[in-house]
Amino acid sequence: MKNGVILAILSSLVFSIMNALVKAVSLSIPSTEVVFFRSIIGTIIIYFMMRHSKVAFSKKGVPMLAVRGVLGALYLLAYFYTISKIPLADASILAHLSPFFAILIAAIFLKEKVSQRVRLLLPLVIAGAILLVKPFNYSTYSIYAFVGILSALFAAGAATSIRYLSKKHHSYEIVFYFLMTATLVSIPLMWNNFVVPTPLELIYLVCIGVVSLLGQIFLTKAFTHDSVIVVEITRYSGIVFNAMWGFLFWTEVPDRLTILGGIFIITACILLSAKQNKMPTAEVKSVKE
Repeated sequence: MKNGVILAILSSLVFSIMNALVKAVSLSIPSTEVVFFRSIIGTIIIYFMMRHSKVAFSKKGVPMLAVRGVLGALYLLAYFYTISKIPLADASILAHLSPFFAILIAAIFLKEKVSQRVRLLLPLVIAGAILLVKPFNYSTYSIYAFVGILSALFAAGAATSIRYLSKKHHSYEIVFYFLMTATLVSIPLMWNNFVVPTPLELIYLVCIGVVSLLGQIFLTKAFTHDSVIVVEITRYSGIVFNAMWGFLFWTEVPDRLTILGGIFIITACILLSAKQNKMPTAEVKSVKE
């Protein structure tokens, strides 16, 4: 097995551990507060990484950096909320809708052409999303799942902005604005519902910030050892890891509609990845921060 594949699997495993920690701590800590701790810890770490690498803050392009930050913050808020409310496997599958949203957003705002392959795969993705959201069997689950789709939409918006920003800004600076903005946005949202964490919960919150950075390091190294297409397809192993943690710790068992919808979405995304093998590496590295 190639080093890039091993590193991509490790990245997916580490990110799934982060998701499990988020779900565990969200049983008593509001998701907005989890976002705050994840973001402020990450902000501090990335700031010192910038200092160490002598990466200066840009004086130009700040508004677009702020836009990327807001989109990333909304992604984190929606994704962590989804994780706290529905099974881990379901949340992970819905998050993988982001490549399709990214293509549609790029077509609208960057005037990029939508290929025939995307047009053919889009109905399969829509069908998969419908099976997961289950609007025909309306419940609070449907609302939570819809928020999961919104998280994928925000992630796609962030990815599109990264494509623009990566031409003029260092990846560390882009990530810094993302985490700093998420910290600022989460403060008023958690203000009235702040829960003082216990020592164990505080350890969980710190681990979420550190583990997410470790996962990003593995992912970044994976892209330096193998092609984008191989790494992106390998990362779908994360759905399996999330399903495993969900079953082991919360006895979460996906129903038939979720499994079928997941198969639709994963199949479509793998076929899409096979076409998108020229996607800029800098973009892919930063999307899932």
